[in-house]
Amino acid sequence: MALGRIDCEERAAPRLSLNLVNRVVEWLQEIIHTAVLGNMAQMSSIVTRNTWAALRSLTPARIALGRAGSGLPTEELLRFGLAHARARDAVHAALDAEALSSRLAELGLSPRVVKSAAVNRETYLCRPDLGRRLAPDSAISRSDHPFALVVADGLSALAVERHAVPLVRALITLSPQRWAGASCCVALQGRVALGDDAGERFGCQLVVVLIGERPGLSSPDSLGAYLTYAPRVGRTDAERNCVSNIRPQGLGYEAAARRIDWIAAAGVARGVTGVGLKDESGGTLIDAG
Repeated sequence: MALGRIDCEERAAPRLSLNLVNRVVEWLQEIIHTAVLGNMAQMSSIVTRNTWAALRSLTPARIALGRAGSGLPTEELLRFGLAHARARDAVHAALDAEALSSRLAELGLSPRVVKSAAVNRETYLCRPDLGRRLAPDSAISRSDHPFALVVADGLSALAVERHAVPLVRALITLSPQRWAGASCCVALQGRVALGDDAGERFGCQLVVVLIGERPGLSSPDSLGAYLTYAPRVGRTDAERNCVSNIRPQGLGYEAAARRIDWIAAAGVARGVTGVGLKDESGGTLIDAG
């Protein structure tokens, strides 16, 4: 099954545990390294290095892997298997919403834990539409604050656990007038469009959804931020701005905070987000109060 497809077939697909994969990798790497030390000349004749090998230090992408005969070297094949297992584990991991709420509360926010209409992870993966709406019993109080933060697990709870709090801290430090008292909720089994439902109930002018992105083979913990002006159920993706790949190995917290804050301020000032709002965050920040 292609990694990019997360559907009902996931339930029947056998999954290797990450711990087991790690143990197999370590065991086989030990064998390989022992063989290398024992007969370096023979091993170097087996693996043909790619002429682009020096470029690997510049990117986490899988380039210049070399070859062994007509196939990949064993070590590279094992690295691929490990990355695939990490990506699958990230999709199925559960978010500790209460612990995350406590960490957000330490920043001065008052987050409420809510759930989408998807009753469990299996339903969430099979029914994306249910992840876009809040559960009927979700209690979100209306607020006078113009901005709202929705922190959702998405397809990588790992990304949210690692990066959501540092990013929110960077936002509050950068523009406390916008983010220090923002409405906030932590959503389980949430999709991006859940922010439309939550933002409409908050009564905010603009909602920012911080959500775990679909894991890749080099980034199982990438966080995305989606900004929507005048959120309401029925908004389309063309009406949002996105800041993606937020993590230390991608777009850093401070840089992401500057971009998010600029888009939020400009969105409120101009009354639009999405295709009607070009990201010009490299310029002067807009003060929207």
